Amino acid sequence: MEAVRIENALAQRAHEQSALYHFTDRLYRARSLTDIYDAALDAIRDALGCPRASILRFDADGVMRFVAWRGLSETYRAAVDGHSPWRPGDLNAQPICVDDVAGEDVPEPLKAIILKEGIRALAFIPLTIDDKVIGKFMTYFETPREFTEHELQLSVTIARQLGFSIGRRLADEAAWRLIAIVESSDDAIFAKDLDGTITNWNAGAERLFGYSENEVVGKSGTMLIPSDRVDEELTILARLRHGERIDHYETVRLRKDGSLVDISLTVSPIKDADGSIIGVSKIARDITDRRRAQEKQQLLLSEMGHRIKNLFAVASSIVNVSARSAASPAALASAVSDRLNALARAHSLTLFRAAADGAVNQPATTMHALVRTILSPYDNSNDNNPKSRLTIDGPDVPVSGNAITPIALLLYEFATNAAKYGSLSTPDGSIDIKCAEEGGRFVLTWHECGGPRAQMQNSDGFGSKLANASAAQLDANLSYHWSSAGLIIRLSVLPDRLTC
Repeated sequence: MEAVRIENALAQRAHEQSALYHFTDRLYRARSLTDIYDAALDAIRDALGCPRASILRFDADGVMRFVAWRGLSETYRAAVDGHSPWRPGDLNAQPICVDDVAGEDVPEPLKAIILKEGIRALAFIPLTIDDKVIGKFMTYFETPREFTEHELQLSVTIARQLGFSIGRRLADEAAWRLIAIVESSDDAIFAKDLDGTITNWNAGAERLFGYSENEVVGKSGTMLIPSDRVDEELTILARLRHGERIDHYETVRLRKDGSLVDISLTVSPIKDADGSIIGVSKIARDITDRRRAQEKQQLLLSEMGHRIKNLFAVASSIVNVSARSAASPAALASAVSDRLNALARAHSLTLFRAAADGAVNQPATTMHALVRTILSPYDNSNDNNPKSRLTIDGPDVPVSGNAITPIALLLYEFATNAAKYGSLSTPDGSIDIKCAEEGGRFVLTWHECGGPRAQMQNSDGFGSKLANASAAQLDANLSYHWSSAGLIIRLSVLPDRLTC
């Protein structure tokens, strides 16, 4: 009899080892939590010889819920769902065995449901990750029984492998989600070791910098840094090695094609399981559009300030010039009002007109008409004084579309400077404008006469920058000649640029 008992025991151990082997193999090949749960339920039933089993886990609200089961009715599961001897994260949880439900101190309604399900004995085996309870698996027997130490050890072994597999799967899923986030990000996300060698590179980095992953991984990150900023990278790495935090900052980096790109850069340490810093991760965002918007905003603010100063100076000049020829206060008021209204009309020509759909909607005009409108505030001609301060000769050409604003800005700048410093600042000064065609280009020559001696103005002023920017917008050539007879300005542009 003893020999038979030993033989049966050995056979049972062999069966248990085989069940554990198949369990481990299935866990290795599992592709989802469902696969893991199925493997565990089969191992529990096979190794422990129990006909029914279940796996429960805490949900997001900390309530224990069934996630997988074998041989349990919906009524039973609904009745015991949420019951747990442990709370989420409990440490050092130990198995709990109920040898006979009928003799336990359990609320009668619950006991009745358990007995009706045909369950007389059961065991609670904690599932843990990092020694913290995340759930449990249950074994159910139809007859009372005394759980042996060996059965409990076997149950704990299965529970440990199950908990480890669940934890690994959750970590893998979190890593896959993170990888998906990184790979789909429009931002450039890449990593370096503490020597500055690039170790990771996402699709956003490829789009921003132009290098494929194969072209950069394993190479020094200095390939992205302009030569005048290499010390910046060395300083960052040194600070990270000492555990310092690097707040995001704006800088410049180098693309594969040699161009520079403005970026906002975030630098974070990469730590191993022991908390030691082993590298750095970087998130770079292209801020070129934002920089351009800021520069445009600053340009508009500067232009506004420049125009306001010009308007006050020109208004003062208009009052002074009008006062010299006015016969009475009423005549002075009328002349000043007329000229200020003309100045407002001229000023409006220098502003973009946006249509409802966002397109620029500039009406067509001609060069002569544009010149006369811009200079009308400074002209002395009226019924009593028919002599004009403006002469314009030569062929007229159409001006339309996007060309009106830069041409108007140029003429407006010429006129306001003449009113402040040149021929329009004196009662007898005048402007002589010649239009001509030379070598397939339209040429406008602005000649100030009868004013003070022309003196070279500061070319670094905003007015000069605005004039040069307007000329550049037209691909025009702009030149100045200061002479004793007065300032001469020459504007040369292709005719098709005036109607673009």
